[in-house]
Amino acid sequence: METDQLIIPKATAKRLPLYYRFIQNLYQSGKQRVSSAELSEAVKVDSATIRRDFSYFGALGKKGYGYNVQYLLSFFRKILNQDEITKVALIGVGNLGTALLKYNFTKNNNTKIVCAFDANQEKVDQKFGDITVYPMDSLEQILSTEEIQVVILTVPAPVAQLVTDRLAKTGIKGILNFTPARLTVPSNIRVHHIDLAVELQSFVYLIKHYSNEEVVVGD
Repeated sequence: METDQLIIPKATAKRLPLYYRFIQNLYQSGKQRVSSAELSEAVKVDSATIRRDFSYFGALGKKGYGYNVQYLLSFFRKILNQDEITKVALIGVGNLGTALLKYNFTKNNNTKIVCAFDANQEKVDQKFGDITVYPMDSLEQILSTEEIQVVILTVPAPVAQLVTDRLAKTGIKGILNFTPARLTVPSNIRVHHIDLAVELQSFVYLIKHYSNEEVVVGD
């Protein structure tokens, strides 16, 4: 099946890496097939949702048999582009930025932070593994040279839009925004906002006002 032009719901797209990670574990353990009920128990997504998610890609399994683990692994590896490295840059080497640099998506095969930037000259030229921290005045040049597609933004909120305006003039495709600022970008750039304070407040509200049966976190 051609998946390049396939349009699926955003909620489904967000669950695909979760499925892929579990299927990897199954394959490594030697399991040959898995049912939607087993997947449901492992990833905490109801089996009807899993079957609906999988149905967007055609017949991935067989009734009465389930899903072939090796086939699922190959399939999701392809649609998630696991054989292609997505280069990421991080801007803002504060406490959160430093933690992300040290983690550097070690469980992901195809996503890697390759460079970082900070306005503080005392942080410039520091290294985190093989990642070098560069000054902000070299931002556009290095993003272009490294062919960066995604930027993680962990700068102070007051300068977030200023940095974003510079990023909009480069060839990046997406910004993972960890600042509370709501960013304005051109239509060719996608922004995903992660406000940890808001996420925590929402989570606490759900815990206090809904039963476990009524809440599906991350849905």
